[in-house]
Amino acid sequence: METLDYWRLCKKVSLFQAIMLILGYDPENYKGDNFEYNNTIPDGYGAVKTALLDAVTSGETEAVIAQNHEYNDHGEACGFIPNTVNIDRTILTVVSIKLFLKSRGFITGFFFPESVVTNEFLDPAHQCYAQKLAAAVNAWTVVSGNDSLLNGKTPKQAMEKWLREHGSQFGLTKDDGNPNETGIEEICKIANWRPEGGAAKTPNASSTTTPANSNPPTPKKTLKLKKIEPVESLIDDSEIPF
Repeated sequence: METLDYWRLCKKVSLFQAIMLILGYDPENYKGDNFEYNNTIPDGYGAVKTALLDAVTSGETEAVIAQNHEYNDHGEACGFIPNTVNIDRTILTVVSIKLFLKSRGFITGFFFPESVVTNEFLDPAHQCYAQKLAAAVNAWTVVSGNDSLLNGKTPKQAMEKWLREHGSQFGLTKDDGNPNETGIEEICKIANWRPEGGAAKTPNASSTTTPANSNPPTPKKTLKLKKIEPVESLIDDSEIPF
């Protein structure tokens, strides 16, 4: 068994460990805070680090972010530097890393020990490649696998937000660079797994708590309703073309 294989036991890794594992290096003997100064930088290191930092700070990838320490003149830690990310102490879940890689078209390497079969319809090089179909599949894959993207949003709203941010990959931007809102909305109608609507998930339930100083609701009178026999629905719920 290779030493890298033991890392497959982990459900969570640091951001630096994720970078090294994506590149195929064992992070055991390295440390992120001085890695770039004391080691030969492997090919692709800067690109992977930049991409993961962006995914973490934008909320695209689920992570617990730790900031860099601030030090005084005596070399003692005296607080944290705002808007920084410590790559050694910031933690990502392996599941979120795999989802991030898949969303970028990476399905080989350490996080994919078994070869993943690529669907032909997602291959831009295929002669029948359809950008809008690929956009719908990718939006569904990313959003359905990341609860943090659904906080306070319906699936359709979350996918629309993701496509606004990544629409250029699927030809969903106008000549002026703005998102093609009509195209995005139509694509999300297809990918929406909850078309019936309903309340969006929220991070907490505090908004539904009745304030302590509010007046209690007045009890409503109970009305006796007559039972009515069901009638055949007048609504045709067959597939609606768009």
